[in-house]
Amino acid sequence: MMTLKQCTNSSDWDDHVLEHGGHPLQLWGWGEVKSAHGWSACRLYLYNDEQIITGAVQVLFRKLPWPLKSMAYVPRGPIVEMGDRAELLQSLTDYIKQRYSSVVLMIEPDDIEYDITHGWEKSDNHILPARTIILDLTKPEDDLLSDMAKKTRQYIRKSAGEAVIKQVSDRTELNKCLDMYHATAERAKFDLHGDQYYHDVFDKLGDNCQVFAAYSDGQPVAFLWLAISADTAFELYGGMNEVGQQLRSNYALKWHAIRKCQEWGLTRYDFGGLIEGGVSTFKLGWASQETELVGTFVRPLSPFYTVWNSGLPLAKTIVRRIKSIFKFFLS
Repeated sequence: MMTLKQCTNSSDWDDHVLEHGGHPLQLWGWGEVKSAHGWSACRLYLYNDEQIITGAVQVLFRKLPWPLKSMAYVPRGPIVEMGDRAELLQSLTDYIKQRYSSVVLMIEPDDIEYDITHGWEKSDNHILPARTIILDLTKPEDDLLSDMAKKTRQYIRKSAGEAVIKQVSDRTELNKCLDMYHATAERAKFDLHGDQYYHDVFDKLGDNCQVFAAYSDGQPVAFLWLAISADTAFELYGGMNEVGQQLRSNYALKWHAIRKCQEWGLTRYDFGGLIEGGVSTFKLGWASQETELVGTFVRPLSPFYTVWNSGLPLAKTIVRRIKSIFKFFLS
């Protein structure tokens, strides 16, 4: 008989995530970031009958208009061996129905294959893109370079001596990067959170948040922001100004970050998703193949889930609300 129990100790939780190959979005700090900005977080261990932890899952909850109450979402999780996966998913379903009465449970595993149990459905609605680039950092640098497009290798070499790359360690330099991010968002026409959101990511993820910046004449011209666990680096944000564009600093900057993650012993570098546009064109030059994760699975938990998926005006209103959540989760 397996049971779910809540974890309330941040150090214990992060130790488990890091020791069992968990994704950085399953770390305690990411749940704290989201809890400060409209979500709430619950961390649960799966115990077997010998009271040994066999799985873990951080669930994020977002309130929805009545009568839907809330949605439950698991970013890049749960963390569990295949043999205990079905037990964890069923226990999690029961737990959320009893404690939260959510309309739906949504998971987006960090896997390219995923056998799902009865009652779950594949969904086209997603928060994190399934299509991405994931580099195998156990490969030698020469192999990573040979797998890139020729133009990417050329730009890495050309931009290497044009800027000095440093890790951002204080709020003053972070704010300079955020100024660039605002300019990037205005140029590319995408929305941002308020600066406090990014300050919270920087503070609450702590050592599991790494920001790199390329400097020219003492000022940052490009930045790249990662969330990292023991195995995985995950790109959160990035941007550059006109000088950075002219110097193509994003090439030297990304290559520096990749090599640094190798140096730290990480084994995977996730580009954070591919969406249509110039940014994806840039990302596709770094590997000969894309990675397609399994995507999004949903477990309906309420009769109102059917209403939500219907063509009623109420459902359309709710869908618009949900899409706004998707849009701002990792803008």
